[in-house]
Amino acid sequence: MGNAAGTGRRRQDEVYRAGVYGRRPRVPTVHTALAEAARRRLTDRALGYVAGGAGGEATVRADRAAFDRWQVVPRVLRDVSARDTSVELFGRRLPAPLLLGPVGALELVHREADLAVARAAAATGIPMVFSNQASVPMETTAAAMGDAPRWMQLYWSTSDELVESLLHRAEAGGCEAVVVTLDTTMLGWRPRDLDLGHLPFALGKGIAQYTSDPVFRRLVEERAAAAGPRPPQPRPTLAAVRALVGMARAWPGPLADNLRSPLPRAAVETFLAIYSRPSITWADLAWLRERTSLPLVLKGVLHPDDARQALDSGVDGLVVSTHGGRQVDRSVGALDALPGVVEAVGDRVPVLLDSGVRSGADVLVATALGARACLLGRSYVYGLGLAGEVGVRQVVEDVVGEFDLTLGLTGHTAVSQLSPDVLRRAG
Repeated sequence: MGNAAGTGRRRQDEVYRAGVYGRRPRVPTVHTALAEAARRRLTDRALGYVAGGAGGEATVRADRAAFDRWQVVPRVLRDVSARDTSVELFGRRLPAPLLLGPVGALELVHREADLAVARAAAATGIPMVFSNQASVPMETTAAAMGDAPRWMQLYWSTSDELVESLLHRAEAGGCEAVVVTLDTTMLGWRPRDLDLGHLPFALGKGIAQYTSDPVFRRLVEERAAAAGPRPPQPRPTLAAVRALVGMARAWPGPLADNLRSPLPRAAVETFLAIYSRPSITWADLAWLRERTSLPLVLKGVLHPDDARQALDSGVDGLVVSTHGGRQVDRSVGALDALPGVVEAVGDRVPVLLDSGVRSGADVLVATALGARACLLGRSYVYGLGLAGEVGVRQVVEDVVGEFDLTLGLTGHTAVSQLSPDVLRRAG
């Protein structure tokens, strides 16, 4: 919000004052060092899942290269002593054009997973988008946030009844928008995970929104009952035993009981069977619109024609996203696609940017190109892996602080002053 010092100056002062007493930031303040520190700390499976992309990871690189094609042209001798970094989204005034994007299976990174992220988000006022593939049920994360802003991501399951149940839970949990993720109707080709033979959901990780859902639990019970007695199993390996224990921990109830129950394994099998729905089309959006009063935001839109059709379908917002480069290799970079989508949409609905965002300067470039706000992903996850809730909060405060300082140092005092005129093409 507008103030004499600004979030950037306050963040700097906090760091430098602590430095007088020999204390340094808990996690690195620039993404490259942050990613390297996380690479050293995280397990191979966690790093593969979080850092990996589709195929040869050309899209991961394209998302970053798109930012490198733009330069900011600072202006001088303007009074920038008081700055307002806030933006409005769906009737809520946010402290900065930033949200924490949905990332699944965070228990791979830290034992407190989504709960640590929720607390950090609430402390900073930055909205958290609850992942459909969370490690903590949305009711638990919502309770930890008080009345702080949060949204809910939705993967369109093959069970309409489950989709409806998730929507109702999101409404009851105080979510202020639903982010319908369209770029993952099938899982992309992800060599880092494939080479490790690792899909977290097959081990019962990242399915807490499902195992806490009454519709899903009924489907699991029906599947287990229909399966009948299990045939004799081969002698288990140590890895198989660990997997079974992980599945048992994912199902509500005492671990000892779950180890003897068919339900945890049936839960994983049910999830894998209904997780995504590649058959959805534009015609299905009307069904979704009828079942929730929350704003519907479509995530994964990269083509201007899709943006126009989304408006014709009555959606309330768009997220330009490559899913962090994790779904389609050699896709257009998200920032490269942003101007075309913004032009197609005009001012009719807000357009957000996800994928490739690493810093406050990145946020400024994206907002200058027409994004109402950006979704941060890998950076805060690395902060989580390095220092839990404290690490997430620091990453968020660093990005917002840098955005505030960059805004002022380029001669601007409000997000509304940013436009493509602030930028020029590199080279």
